Parts: sequence; C-alpha cells; structure tokens
Amino acid sequence: MIGKRKKAAALLLSLSALLSVMTGCAGNGGEGMKVVLTTGFDRDEVFRIETISCTLPEMMVYLTNIQNQYESVYGTEIWNIHLGDMTLEQNVKDIALAQIAQIKTMNLMAEKYQVELTKEEKEQTEYLAEVYFASLNETEVEAMGVDRKTIEGLYREYALANKVYQYIIKDINPEISDDEARTIKVQQILLKTYATDGTGRKIEYTEKAREDTWRTACEVQEKAMAGEDFDELIRHYNEGEKSAFSFGKGEMDPVLEKAAFNLGTGEISEVVETEEGYHIIKCISTFDKEETDSNKIKIVDKRKKEVFGQEYDAFVETLTRKLNEELWESIGFIHDENVVTADFWEIFNNAYG
Repeated sequence: MIGKRKKAAALLLSLSALLSVMTGCAGNGGEGMKVVLTTGFDRDEVFRIETISCTLPEMMVYLTNIQNQYESVYGTEIWNIHLGDMTLEQNVKDIALAQIAQIKTMNLMAEKYQVELTKEEKEQTEYLAEVYFASLNETEVEAMGVDRKTIEGLYREYALANKVYQYIIKDINPEISDDEARTIKVQQILLKTYATDGTGRKIEYTEKAREDTWRTACEVQEKAMAGEDFDELIRHYNEGEKSAFSFGKGEMDPVLEKAAFNLGTGEISEVVETEEGYHIIKCISTFDKEETDSNKIKIVDKRKKEVFGQEYDAFVETLTRKLNEELWESIGFIHDENVVTADFWEIFNNAYG
C-alpha cells in the first residue's frame, strides 16, 4: 500500500502539471482569491469569479478525465487511498477546482492585457472540440452533461490562457551562459548521522554516535586522499541512495554545493557536514555539457514561472470567487464502465505543443 501511495502522489503531481497548459502557471491555482460561500447561483453554476462562471458540465469534464487517467494506470481501487486527512478523490476534486479557476482567471487577465484569439485560433478550438466530442459515447455525453459548445468553450479558454501566458513572459531572455547553468558531476560517500524507524521517521544519532561517525568519515577521507580506489570506498562505506550524480547551482545543500564547485576534476573534498551526515566528494567533471544544456532550459522555465506567478498573484488579489458550496459538495466521480474518456488535455496539447 505504501508503494501505491507514493505512485499516486507522483501521478497527482504529474496530472497537476498536465492540467496547466502553459508551462509554469502560478502554483497557487487561485488560492489568493477571496472565497465567498454564497447563494443566488444558476442551477448548474459551480463558482463565479467576477464576470466569469464555471458550470457543472465543465467541471465534470475535468474530473472525469482525471479520474480515468488514474484508473487506466492503477485501477478503481486507487480511490481507497488517503493522502493525509483526505481521500485521493477529494484531493483530485480540489485540484480540478483550482485549475479551472486558474484558467478562467487568466481569461479575465486577457481583458486587462487586451489579448484576444485570432479568427484562425478560434477555428482551431472549434476543430479540437469536434474531435474530442466525437470521441465521446452516448453514456459519456449524458453522464457529464456536455455538448460540443461546452467543449469548445473550454478549449477556447485554454487557448486564450495560453496566449496570456505567452504575452506575460515574452520579454524573458532565453539566453543563459554556460557559467550560470554549469552542471558538475561528482561521486560521494555519505555516512549518515541518523537512523530511521519502520515508518521512515528520522532518529538522530546520539552525540557519541555522531563522533564515531565523524572519525570514520575522516578515516575514509584520508584513504581517498592516499589514493585508495574511490569506487571501492563507496562500496564499503556509502550509505546514500546515490553515489554519483550531476547538479547545478542552487540544487543542493549550500554547504555541499560550495565544496563541490570548488573542486577540480579528480579532486577530493574535506569531510563536509550537512543535515544528512558526513560527505566525502570526488569531482568527476567540472563541466557536464549535456546536463548544462538541459539545465539552461530549466533555468529559463523557472524564470518564466516566477514572472508569470508575480503577475498572476497580484491580479487574483483583486478578485472575489463565489463558490456554490451545496452544488460543489454534491459533485463526485462517475462510476460507469462505459465512461472512459481521458484524452481531453492530450488533444489540446497535441495541437498546441
């Protein structure tokens, strides 16, 4: 069961990323908005943000596609898993609510920035809606309560949100220097200063056990400096999950990073202490070209997220979201073997990259 929980959590994160059409929407999904539970909604209106609403059929498209993506990998028993104090189904409902609120909020941002879809872009969303709607069987259409216009509206909102995102991050310089993105490759020997119990909880070593471990680490470092085979020392002493890895600046514990980046190729560090324990590092390469190029992409992506996140967070601070609590609480997954639709986002992403 623990393995399944880990997989479920990983899939939850991947789906959360998948739902965000543009790479790097603000992470709060609209949580900065003022949420008001109120009455006066239309019969199928789930929530309202200023002048824009989310209907029940729209929400069911989100929920049903996520549900079926999970079940296609893990089966229906996945919904028996709890993540903390809530069920996985409740967690997925919250993700769907946050994500669709984010997309609709970005459509409000489009008004602020005067961003609109072109005639060709609107025609594209019409075509995608036809493709997805044609893939639904009668049971799916009825269960989700959707028609082609509902799907077209969702795709149009996604396309406009994507265009807003591109507008906001358009001035970010994609050029990153080798030095800024430099990735090094190292080997390490880690002697931990803690144990774990059956639940994975850390149990810190006593002072005496830490001193003993420190002495052992110093002995290992001396052996490495004397020319003993580092791979052999790894096999005998390393307690870390990995003994060789690449990383860039800002990705590791600052103390470990500083020690590693000050090494030349083939050099071995002094004993470095972190919260994990005592490390002896050997630099294999001061410049990993392939990893450095990959890191440049990550750095640009991070900058895009930060720039967009600042704009988005400032905008949502001015908005009020009104949630139809009674309707929201009544919404649940569809459990019908004939309802298997799962490619709503794949169809859009294939068209928009």
